[in-house]
Amino acid sequence: MTSIDTKVRINEKIRAREIRVIDDEGGQLGIMTPAAALALAQEKGLDLVEVAPMSAPPVCRILDYGKYLYQQNKKQHDAKKKQKQIQVKEVKFRPKTEEHDYLFKRKHIERFLEDGDKVKASVMFRGREMAHPSYGRHILERLKSELAERALVEQDARMEGRFMFMILAPKRT
Repeated sequence: MTSIDTKVRINEKIRAREIRVIDDEGGQLGIMTPAAALALAQEKGLDLVEVAPMSAPPVCRILDYGKYLYQQNKKQHDAKKKQKQIQVKEVKFRPKTEEHDYLFKRKHIERFLEDGDKVKASVMFRGREMAHPSYGRHILERLKSELAERALVEQDARMEGRFMFMILAPKRT
């Protein structure tokens, strides 16, 4: 069924000696044995569900188990829906990137940051360009200074293999 129903103990599966019982209207019935609480639940045609197993004594509610599962799944679904997936967009430069191309790519980075995405700005080196990492560092430092008011540098420029990269995150206002 769901991941919730494996964690929750109901009816006869409750093994504590004493439990705190809450009825179907939300009122406290006090501390009693699981057998007595189960009898009360069956009298009303409902289930006894352990809602707080780690407290002392464990807390159990008298309620409809199917309805409880539905509400828990709905809560999980709503929480998942409210989460925003943050993506990391990558924009690649070369050590000899021309001015117009640089400005064009910077505009893309600004748009990604406005959309709330993180940006990985990387400079790719080929062949003899590896002898001049300062060209790549210059491009990334320029980006950092020009985007200072829009972005936070999450990871400063660093070299990894043939790539030098920096990660920018949008500033929250």
